[in-house]
Amino acid sequence: MAQTTTILSLTATPKPIPAKHTVRSNLILRTLCTIPRTHPLLFCANAISAKPLRANPPQKYIYPDPNPEFAEAETKKFREELVKKLSKEKETYGGELDAVVNVCTDIFSEFLYSEYGGPGTLLVEPFTDMMVALKEKKLPGAPLAARTSLLWAQNFLDRDWEIWNSTPEK
Repeated sequence: MAQTTTILSLTATPKPIPAKHTVRSNLILRTLCTIPRTHPLLFCANAISAKPLRANPPQKYIYPDPNPEFAEAETKKFREELVKKLSKEKETYGGELDAVVNVCTDIFSEFLYSEYGGPGTLLVEPFTDMMVALKEKKLPGAPLAARTSLLWAQNFLDRDWEIWNSTPEK
């Protein structure tokens, strides 16, 4: 029955419908109108069958190899900054500050020489390794030293890499 009504309304003459609001005492007459449309699924199906889709393999970004000169310079900078930051915590580290800095610097340096290849290659593993190594050696402040090292790397390592590689050959 609904289909019959729809068909009749498409073929029947539109009847004016009075508006609910009056303007200057005149009625506004509105006419029902229907706009024939194609079904979206039929349109999409025709477009797909006309041109089959092709899968393209994703492009792979190849990270550069670690740079030994950069690793050496950055390790030195890391050591200096870590000493500065951790020396503010004298009550935590006492006389063990140098040992803590040496462990963190050795692990960070190994990471820079073997794995770091620029932005997008900073991993969390070396920093968890720092905490584990410090705890195994029973050195104080392992979580603080590892967290400080990670924050420094997040803030400076990628930026320093960009600066290093934007300048002419050293």
